[in-house]
Amino acid sequence: MAAESLTDLTAEYQLDLLATGVILLDANLHIQALNLSAETLMEVSASRAVGSPLKELLDESNEWYPLLYQALSDNYPMVRRAIPLTTRMGQERTVDITLSPIAGTVGNRCLLVELNMVDRLQAISRDESEWQAQASLKEIMKGVAHEVKNPLGGIRGAAQLLAGELANPNLHEYTDIIISEVDRLRTLVDRMLGPRERLESELTNIHEVTEHVRQLIEAESKGKLCIGRDYDPSLPDFLADGGQLTQAVLNLVRNAWQACGSDGVITLRTRVHRQFTVGGNHHKLVCALQVSDDGPGVAKDMLPRLFLPMVTGNAQGTGLGLSIAQRIANQHGGLIQVQSVPGETCFTLLLPMETQDASD
Repeated sequence: MAAESLTDLTAEYQLDLLATGVILLDANLHIQALNLSAETLMEVSASRAVGSPLKELLDESNEWYPLLYQALSDNYPMVRRAIPLTTRMGQERTVDITLSPIAGTVGNRCLLVELNMVDRLQAISRDESEWQAQASLKEIMKGVAHEVKNPLGGIRGAAQLLAGELANPNLHEYTDIIISEVDRLRTLVDRMLGPRERLESELTNIHEVTEHVRQLIEAESKGKLCIGRDYDPSLPDFLADGGQLTQAVLNLVRNAWQACGSDGVITLRTRVHRQFTVGGNHHKLVCALQVSDDGPGVAKDMLPRLFLPMVTGNAQGTGLGLSIAQRIANQHGGLIQVQSVPGETCFTLLLPMETQDASD
């Protein structure tokens, strides 16, 4: 009954579209079928997992093994919250688990296992908050920019008129300073607002973007900096503004270079996430581009503010690079996450890969 049963269930409920990991086990805890989310959670393909005992994929030290046997024996559904799970690859996760026995004799009974990653749900909540904060900040910045740029135009015009009235040419030095400083402030305001509002989307290969950035940075460092690559060749092309993405990735890599220096190690890594939620929206496929470095890490008190304009730990920096990169990611329906400990900082650019009407 097992394989046919889950085939019927898949057709009825479209289990592969769920973010919840679903696994069907027989009475001996052999895997009969699993959906895409379970493949991602277990770090294994269905072709390899089906027919294998669960213990080959999940370490037997996982404390919920007794729950599986109890649910099968009692023929009664069970729910447990925040259960630790360790995969055979050593990945540690926290899941909510729902066990639903499927009717049959004790020796022929099947067990439907539903797994929801608690840490992923918490991350989704943080991402939604980050997304909303970015949207609010953008509106505030638009208002501030409008209020600042108008008087700057007046100051510049007045300085030009004043320069024309000055009889002493030596005094033009002061009006030139006023004009140049006004221009600098206007440029700064424009950079704070980030990239242009409308994206020019076309089919884009993310690895062409990363390779272009890698070549630029290695040329800037005059060969002193080497950037490692760990690419997933299965990533498809997707609609994006290649020029904008290049700017975002360039900002991330330059930030990593400033953090670790030319003697450090920077790695570009790409992966695909299936049935993944970004900014509160669920997507079938999401590109995950990671930029990691072995620098000293980001101070904990700075992490929540890292993507705000003018926030920087670098005395020579403007604090706009990461803010602009986040704006570009948001315009593509994605976002940038960061994890940092001393010796390892990783920025992850998440980009939905569905066909989309790319706009701000």
